[in-house]
Amino acid sequence: MATFWIYDYVCSLDEEWMFLRQSRRTRVKVLYIIARYVPFLFVITDVFLNFAPNENTKKCKILVNIFSSLGVISLACSECFFVLRTYALWNSNKMVLVAMLSTLFTIIVSFIGICFSAIATSHVTTSAIPGITGCYRSSTSVQFFLPFLLLFVFQLGLVTLTLIRVFQTWRTSNSAMHTVLVKHNMFYYICGLFLSAVNVLAPTMVSDPIYYSLLEDLQAFILAILATRMHLYLWHTDRHVHGSEIMCVSMSNMSSSDRTVTAV
Repeated sequence: MATFWIYDYVCSLDEEWMFLRQSRRTRVKVLYIIARYVPFLFVITDVFLNFAPNENTKKCKILVNIFSSLGVISLACSECFFVLRTYALWNSNKMVLVAMLSTLFTIIVSFIGICFSAIATSHVTTSAIPGITGCYRSSTSVQFFLPFLLLFVFQLGLVTLTLIRVFQTWRTSNSAMHTVLVKHNMFYYICGLFLSAVNVLAPTMVSDPIYYSLLEDLQAFILAILATRMHLYLWHTDRHVHGSEIMCVSMSNMSSSDRTVTAV
């Protein structure tokens, strides 16, 4: 996964550098930077956690705490991108935004609580590679799948909001940016729902906690790549269409109100 992440970063380096240099300084840009670069720390911690010789239980738990915290940050940032996109599709409806953010905050807090309670029961196990000791979290199946079940429910809620908006505006909306938003949202949600479902079902399919950690890493990496890649694509598409460094979604094409929402 580390190789895959580095490969993706190198392939999009030119586009990303242009975005970082030319886009305005906004909160969404800060969100992008966090979502994009936290996984690098995630990779480093993961490699050290799994392959560095270490049989000190306390040190192991500290490393697992750091690793889990980075994973939660990465997942939260990825989801925030699509909360904002759904907010744009809903014509900047404040009630929708408050509902989505409140639900996401509740789920993240629950996610953290469950993860850290699971870490309390973790211990050092021997890596499959002879002579190397790695730290692997050992927890009950309920402790493992419950956070991803909550995430699955949240993503299902975002899918529902997106589909409702699509059905409401399919006759009147002909904006290219609207089409891109909908396609990106649906593809991201399909991937997110699939990965969350795999993590929920993992305890019934495998018994080794090493695989639990692997699947958790995979979801964090894939969602971060999708969220940041899609944001780059949207920004560059808008520059090409409008010749602007700001991605503006014309909401007059989505609803009867003649408003423009600055998404980035």
